[in-house]
Amino acid sequence: MERDVLAAVRQELLQSIDEKTRESAQRFFKEEVKFHGVKSALVKKIATKYFREIKDRDKKEIFSLCENLLQANFGEEAFIAFEWAYSLRKKYVPEDFAVFERWVDQYVDNWAKCDTLCNHTIGSYVETYPQFIDNLAVWARSENRWLRRASAVTLILPARKGLFLKEVFEISDILLTDKDDMVQKGYGWMLKEASKKHQDEVFDYVMRWKAQMPRTALRYAIEKMPVEMRKEAMVR
Repeated sequence: MERDVLAAVRQELLQSIDEKTRESAQRFFKEEVKFHGVKSALVKKIATKYFREIKDRDKKEIFSLCENLLQANFGEEAFIAFEWAYSLRKKYVPEDFAVFERWVDQYVDNWAKCDTLCNHTIGSYVETYPQFIDNLAVWARSENRWLRRASAVTLILPARKGLFLKEVFEISDILLTDKDDMVQKGYGWMLKEASKKHQDEVFDYVMRWKAQMPRTALRYAIEKMPVEMRKEAMVR
């Protein structure tokens, strides 16, 4: 039964390939990526369509289907896996953290996979189980650049709501002088989202650390601030 749904998903992806989309996919990434070449809106439709078929199955079985999709290493299949995992958010239990952590560690190999999994699935997970936020600090110290980026981008949506400001700063402290531009952009983006509800606190943080903060992270962090604040922050 498992292979039937996945076979149907893959067949529909293959029938939906758009050469232009496939050719342009690589230019968004520095690393080699694998894409079938299906437009994002269509991938989302396929994910929704087939989730209806499997939604009543045991969560463990659905996670196993997700893992099978992730093993194929195509961007579109990873997107479907993460959509399905996010669709189960009302059924998350503490033990699921280990699954999501393994997915980041084993299957995330570009920013798109990282952000799709972390923004929604893991972001809503830590809102439900905030005790796991401490684990993000462990990710922030990982040698795996995607776990480090994940430590920040997991907090994007909670930070936008004004949540976890203390943890946003703690993660930023750890990542502050990271040499990887993907990590710099990740924690800069997290600070930018936090600034929407906590502009003064984020501005104070940036002003305190701007001498050490890479320019990439700094620019992201202040992007939504008023022009005067941005000018002040950019002065060396």
